[in-house]
Amino acid sequence: MLIAMAGLPGAGKSSVADALGRRLAAPVVAVDPIEAAMWRAGVARSQPTGLAAYVVAEAVAGGVLALGQTVVVDAVNAAEEARGQWRSLADRHGVPLVFVEVVCSDPALHRRRLESRSRDIDGFEEPTWEAVRRRREEFAPWTGDRLVLDSVIGLASNVTTALEFLAEAAH
Repeated sequence: MLIAMAGLPGAGKSSVADALGRRLAAPVVAVDPIEAAMWRAGVARSQPTGLAAYVVAEAVAGGVLALGQTVVVDAVNAAEEARGQWRSLADRHGVPLVFVEVVCSDPALHRRRLESRSRDIDGFEEPTWEAVRRRREEFAPWTGDRLVLDSVIGLASNVTTALEFLAEAAH
């Protein structure tokens, strides 16, 4: 199965992705560390490293799927093109695809989480709250099914909900 996370920076999607990866014994392929690695390798930030990171994540996730394993992709997935990329990958491998969008319904909490987080990704600068607000406005409407989790509810409850949803999607 391909599990594609979605949501704004700081909403809590990486926490859910990591927890799902642990519970399912599935690798988590995260776009932000890939992009930061490109910068550390000397690829200029003026290059389309965001797009390139999605392409690299797709290649890595495809390799995992080819081994017959479930993989979790941790990315914002704000654009329909990105979502289509995961649909295509799942189709090529003949596996189910589940989108899990994580939102934070409390803007003040979302902002506090964003501004206080430190993910220790060498060379990666966390986005500002203003950048997240702009990205929210650019977030493409959803055209397909997805599970929506609100991080205000709490990680353990959201992971339980996600695992139940994934079990149903696998059948």
